Amino acid sequence: MGDSNTTMMTEFILLGISDDRQTQMVLFVAFLLFYLATLLGNSLLIVLIILSPLLHTPMYFFLCNLSFLDMFYTTSSVPQLLANCFLRRLTISYTRCVTEMYVSLFLGAAECYLLAVMAYDRFAAVCNPLHYTIIMSRKVCIQLAASSWGSAFVMTLIPRLIQPTQLCGHNIINHFICEVQGFFKLACSDTRVTDTVIMINSFIVLAAPFAFILVTYGRIGQAVMRMHSAKGRGKAFSTCGSHLVVVSIFYGSALSMYMRPQGKTISGRDKIVALFYEAVTPMLNPLIYSFRNKDVKGAFWRLLGKKMSE
Repeated sequence: MGDSNTTMMTEFILLGISDDRQTQMVLFVAFLLFYLATLLGNSLLIVLIILSPLLHTPMYFFLCNLSFLDMFYTTSSVPQLLANCFLRRLTISYTRCVTEMYVSLFLGAAECYLLAVMAYDRFAAVCNPLHYTIIMSRKVCIQLAASSWGSAFVMTLIPRLIQPTQLCGHNIINHFICEVQGFFKLACSDTRVTDTVIMINSFIVLAAPFAFILVTYGRIGQAVMRMHSAKGRGKAFSTCGSHLVVVSIFYGSALSMYMRPQGKTISGRDKIVALFYEAVTPMLNPLIYSFRNKDVKGAFWRLLGKKMSE
């Protein structure tokens, strides 16, 4: 009797965001614009960093990694969201669902660790300016970036190892993408242990890097307050301000999604938060770093002037 409800899933049905066709069309236009802006903004930022010698510094090396990551992160989910706006029945194969779920999880974890590394870079620049080039040498930067990607891969393996092998009942996921919380809710067995493991995993991926960033910026704030030069304080706030805005947006949405007890179903609020960090945040990052950063704006106008003169 215990196995009578066990189902071998070959595909899943995604409930999406809304059944209303007009709402779906509005969402399609909005998120198509978000997606195109994400690809354009991040690719332009990568090109500027590569072509401008003045941007060949540790901060922009990590920013280049972040832009590369954001493009793939949003590409892992938004194209399917756009396609689903035209489908009456949103189905996805088991293999594609699982692949999408873990790719998105890996990229999200990598961004968490990369933002923490970028905070450490700002700490070294503000608190140890005389030794900054030694602390953040090219070799160290590559090692830190590689550690971010490698740690994300390891942390993605944990949900994979505890992934339920038997799914019960319906094959409906109450989400617009294959998301780990919605997928695990289809498990046959008691999910309390699984939920605990995911919560611990979320703490290591989300809460720990976020706490590190808070402590780091506390130290940076102390160092800035001790500066006698108003120009020096302004420069420190300028270089750190963009990163703080990005951290606040990304971690604010991610922590509200994962660092809380999970209910039996995915709520409409959960979907809205997921939409924000899947589609909106990757678009905002290059805008924030561009509008608040004189070096990036200067590199853009120099590149544009060079092209026009040719």
